[in-house]
Amino acid sequence: MLPVAEAERLILNQIHPLNPETESQMVTLDKARGRVLSRPVTSSLDFPHWDNSAMDGYAVRYLDVRDCSPENPAVLEVVGEVPAGIVPDFTLQRGQAARIFTGAMIPNGADTIVMQENTQLQNQKVSVLRATKSGEFIRKQGSFYQAGNILLQSGMLVNMPEVAILAAAQCNQVSVYRRLRVAIFATGNELVPCDRPLAPGQIVDSNQYALAAGIAQMGGIPHCFGIIPDDPEATQKAISGALSMVDVIISSGGVSVGEYDYIDRILKDLGATLHVTKVKIKPGKPLTFATFTESSIPSCLYYFGLPGNPVSALVCFWRFVQPALKKLSGYSSGWQPKFVLAQNRCLLRGGPRETYVWGNLAYTPQGCEFDLAPGLQISANLINLAGTTGFAVIPAGKDQIHPGEWVQVLTI
Repeated sequence: MLPVAEAERLILNQIHPLNPETESQMVTLDKARGRVLSRPVTSSLDFPHWDNSAMDGYAVRYLDVRDCSPENPAVLEVVGEVPAGIVPDFTLQRGQAARIFTGAMIPNGADTIVMQENTQLQNQKVSVLRATKSGEFIRKQGSFYQAGNILLQSGMLVNMPEVAILAAAQCNQVSVYRRLRVAIFATGNELVPCDRPLAPGQIVDSNQYALAAGIAQMGGIPHCFGIIPDDPEATQKAISGALSMVDVIISSGGVSVGEYDYIDRILKDLGATLHVTKVKIKPGKPLTFATFTESSIPSCLYYFGLPGNPVSALVCFWRFVQPALKKLSGYSSGWQPKFVLAQNRCLLRGGPRETYVWGNLAYTPQGCEFDLAPGLQISANLINLAGTTGFAVIPAGKDQIHPGEWVQVLTI
């Protein structure tokens, strides 16, 4: 049984990102959110495009105002006005000023902006009451970004800030990695889909719906193969059918040590290499990670066999599968699991395995705090996962973490 950190290392070391040369596509900006850039983005524009004002006020020559004060103001003639979007058609001379607004171009001859709060206007003359430093409140052309340099690196996830940057740079099309194709199926004679009446002894297959939602949320394309009965021939047929269609297969159930758990044996029969079969984690001990060689399988290279209990399946997805899929998707960084240090609010109980208990993070002025979700903390209890924002991690072999102690929390 592998320690959690060792299982994570083995999995992530086997994951190789998509090839940017052969597995990219061009998308328009309105379809870029949630995608990963496969090539660096450059722009032919400087940012700012030209010198402009950072304040409403007056454009002046610094030499005219450097010695002013409220007792000895510099009185300047106002010779023009520069709203945003207008190119000034005059040049400031000695003793002159121009009314200017935020974002407007700096007129020739001006080298400093005096904010309007430090001025008094009367009869087309402005009195500057407070000295300022040369160049103050002027945003210089190219001070944010210079044309031709890399604007956004490859491997970046495109979200709201990146969309805004691409729009400002007039990049209406960008190269992104294609979306991952992920097959999902569940095994078990007791399972039924959520739209079918339950007979005695049956349970709803919630895992397939949850995993599909998780794949879609991170930008992948889920392919749900349904429920596979506890039959080795049917299971092998399902896996073989998915291999040529997707990049990754995720199954739930069938990876423990029971008489109806066939997944690992079938994977070996299909030529897969099993890197992980059991992890020292609670919940989620039965976890299979396998790879196929490119020469034997034209599409799918990775297989994740998750436990069947719903909380176990989701913990393993968040802890192991989601980081692997992010790395595979082309993320240059940020694909690792994210942990925060939080002060614990209640008694947490551990054991011989690394234990994950779920609850909520609260961000306070004193720092981050973790509160345990009410109800049973067992792998079959899906109900109190609702609203969960993190999993406190009790190290293997540690029996308790007391209120007030600090704990690492996996954020989700």
